[in-house]
Amino acid sequence: MAIMITDECINCGACEPECPNTAIYEGGAQWRWADGTSLKEVEIDGGSVVSGVAPQTPISDEYYYIVSDKCTECVGFHEEPQCAAVCPVDCCVDDPDYREAQQDLLKKKQWLHQEA
Repeated sequence: MAIMITDECINCGACEPECPNTAIYEGGAQWRWADGTSLKEVEIDGGSVVSGVAPQTPISDEYYYIVSDKCTECVGFHEEPQCAAVCPVDCCVDDPDYREAQQDLLKKKQWLHQEA
């Protein structure tokens, strides 16, 4: 599963630099597939391809957010999600809408970083 940031976020920003996939963004900030990854382009639903550097619509305008398609819960990097470990208000929690097995998270990490 991915991690999500709840609306209890105090916008301290402690989580953002901890993410090895650059999946965490400040509220209102556009995100990109290529940020912190090796992705040059991504095939999205419907078969269309987007550039990895193309800006994407922010998920939240109010507080920090996590792009679930880039979140691997730090699998392959750390023993636990680092955003949750550093969050002073415990608002980085499991996202019930994005459940993924450990092996799927590892595959996602390999895809994000174009590892063989």
